[in-house]
Amino acid sequence: MSEVDLQAGQPVSAGRLFDGVAALVRFITGLALVSLVLLVCAEIVSRSFFSYSLKVMEELAGYLVVGLTLFGASLSLRSNSLFQVGFVLHALPAALQRVLNLLFQLISLGVCAVLIWQTGKLVLSSYARGNVAPTTLMTPLWIPQLLVPLGLSMIAIFIIEQLIVTLRAKRAE
Repeated sequence: MSEVDLQAGQPVSAGRLFDGVAALVRFITGLALVSLVLLVCAEIVSRSFFSYSLKVMEELAGYLVVGLTLFGASLSLRSNSLFQVGFVLHALPAALQRVLNLLFQLISLGVCAVLIWQTGKLVLSSYARGNVAPTTLMTPLWIPQLLVPLGLSMIAIFIIEQLIVTLRAKRAE
C-alpha cells in the first residue's frame, strides 16, 4: 500500500513509466465507458422507437464490463483505494505495517502471475482451436479473453509500482 497524498488524492509515483501506463489505462477505460454508454443508449433508442433490438449489444457490453472491471481495478489499486482494511492496518506499529505491506504486495504479485499465466494459456488455446462465441457476432473468443490477462498485467504493474515505492520509503528512513 503506497503512500497517498490525501489532499490531492494522487498516488505516490515510482516514476514516469508508471505514470504513462496509468494515463494509458485511464484513456482506455474512459473510452470503454463512453462506448458502453453509447451502446446502451443506442439499444434503448432502437427498442423504444423502432421496436428492434441490436442483438449484439449484450455481448459487446459484457466484454466492455470485463475490461472496465479489470483495468479499473488496476487504477483503484494504484490510487490506494483497493485491497486494504485501513482501520486494522493503521492500528499496528509502523514497522509491522511496512512488513505486512511488503508481504501483501509479494503475495498479490504471485497470485497475479499465476492468473496471468493460466488465462494466457486459455487465450492461446482458444486462438489455436479457433473457438468463437455462439452469438450473432461469432467473436473469436481469444479477443475478449485477452482482456483478462491484459487487465491482470496492469494490476501486476501497479503492484510492482507499490513495491518500489514501499522499498524506497524504507530506504529513505
